[in-house]
Amino acid sequence: MQILVVDDSKAMRSIVMRAVRQAGFDAASFVEAANGADALKAIREAPPALVLADWNMPEMSGIELLKALRAEGNPIKFGFVTSESDPTMRDLAFQSGASFMITKPFTPDALRAVLGPVLT
Repeated sequence: MQILVVDDSKAMRSIVMRAVRQAGFDAASFVEAANGADALKAIREAPPALVLADWNMPEMSGIELLKALRAEGNPIKFGFVTSESDPTMRDLAFQSGASFMITKPFTPDALRAVLGPVLT
């Protein structure tokens, strides 16, 4: 299973990938993107099984990426890994088609809890 990790911080992309493996999804392979625009291009070329995206990024934010995918009719599984925790933003994420939203910092256990239902 391929997972696209989208974050403008390379260090955070590494943390997310490591946590996914520690959460028990060691068979996952990863593709990385530094912003929503790069992610959209990557998804169009080779759709992954899941997108894990930050909310705030340059060029195209995570929510803009999600809305662009849904506007194209793309039902890809999509979750946010973000420092945003405002209830209004959470509501917007779910109304826009996100499967989950996990707040940084997070643990592998917390990631397992949200990824398990999405990936099974």
